[in-house]
Amino acid sequence: MSNTGYALAGFVSWALLLLVVMETIRTYLVVTGKVAANAFTPDNSGLSPFMQRLARAHANCIEGLPIFGGLLAIAIMVSRTDVTDPLAFWFLGARIVQSIIHLTSNSPIAVSLRFTAFAVQMAIGIYWSWKLMV
Repeated sequence: MSNTGYALAGFVSWALLLLVVMETIRTYLVVTGKVAANAFTPDNSGLSPFMQRLARAHANCIEGLPIFGGLLAIAIMVSRTDVTDPLAFWFLGARIVQSIIHLTSNSPIAVSLRFTAFAVQMAIGIYWSWKLMV
């Protein structure tokens, strides 16, 4: 498999891992009687700040999947992984860094660092998009 394929699988797997962590914690909260099974909201409002950040980090992955995952998938489908392979792991690393920062803090510096990680992904995505169309 190419770097592009690994990065796409890694991106999807990372989103899945965030979901599994969130649902494991939610299950614990239900089983221990701390939260009713029907009391959860998509953004985890009413729960801990960590749970709210976890919901947002997962949502960020899901929101980015059609765009960035789509570019990776297009490169694979049209046999142009030569475009995406060199930066595929940089993209995936920036995505994971963005999520980890999101999970750990909401301080002004953390938000700036998180945006920087996202800006790296956007720059890579713009580059890929351009190179795939020319």
